[in-house]
Amino acid sequence: MVRAGSAEHIPLPHGGGFDLLADAVDTGGTLGANRLALGAGADGARPHVHARSTELFYVLDGAVEFSLDGGMTTVTRGGLVVIPPGTPHAFGAAAGATAELLAVLTPGVDRFGYFRALGRIQHGLDTFDSLLPEQDRYDVHFVGGADAAAWDAARGRTTPGRAPSR
Repeated sequence: MVRAGSAEHIPLPHGGGFDLLADAVDTGGTLGANRLALGAGADGARPHVHARSTELFYVLDGAVEFSLDGGMTTVTRGGLVVIPPGTPHAFGAAAGATAELLAVLTPGVDRFGYFRALGRIQHGLDTFDSLLPEQDRYDVHFVGGADAAAWDAARGRTTPGRAPSR
């Protein structure tokens, strides 16, 4: 049980942050859960896949832009997105909108360390490259190519190689 206000909070520079609700170690490996608040237009995650896990997003508030296997869609408050293993995806708050999401990964992976690392990266205290050797450990495998190019174009960026924000 996680009582309101008792979750570890990882602030992000755009005014949002992660609330770490449950990790695999807390749930016997069944799932991991976090709440993510995104500032207006902020990225949540660059294109990536999960090899072993299904990811579920429930939009608690605002509007979230998702890239799902090459297509773009916007999901608003009350919308649910389920992403099976191996499906390239990315997400972020829609342009001009903030967003709050509940994210659940099943089976669970101990990912709290991943979210802490992202916080350090976002605040310039660590580099994205430090996270790359941990992709298998956290079951987050970043993808490039057409998926990354389409995401950058949809988000109004043309600079290749930009570090992920989640």
